[in-house]
Amino acid sequence: MRIKFLRRNWNRHSKLGKRRKKKQTWRRPKGRDNKMREKRKGYPLVISIGYKKGKTENKQLPIIKNIKDFEKNKKIKEITIGKIGKKKKIEIAKMAEKLKIKISNLNIKKFLKQKKESKTQ
Repeated sequence: MRIKFLRRNWNRHSKLGKRRKKKQTWRRPKGRDNKMREKRKGYPLVISIGYKKGKTENKQLPIIKNIKDFEKNKKIKEITIGKIGKKKKIEIAKMAEKLKIKISNLNIKKFLKQKKESKTQ
């Protein structure tokens, strides 16, 4: 489970995030007598080294930036898509679905479904 770090006094004022999730962002406590900054017992946690989420796997996947790159890496089971436009992304997603290749940073079925719905409207 991931710890959610919230700014000090977020629950007191609406401008700091009371009933407004978007405003509940982290701000470092800076006051001279701030108990949170001093990391006193009984006060909310302060972000520090050691709270980072552990890495799952160290695998280097090839980055696909165009259709030629995709054709070179057809034998690999999983790839990532780089910065490309929608037209080429649709083509690559269709080819990957046919060849049963997983794209790590794209949900193929959801992406293609959205594109079909947007064309019909």
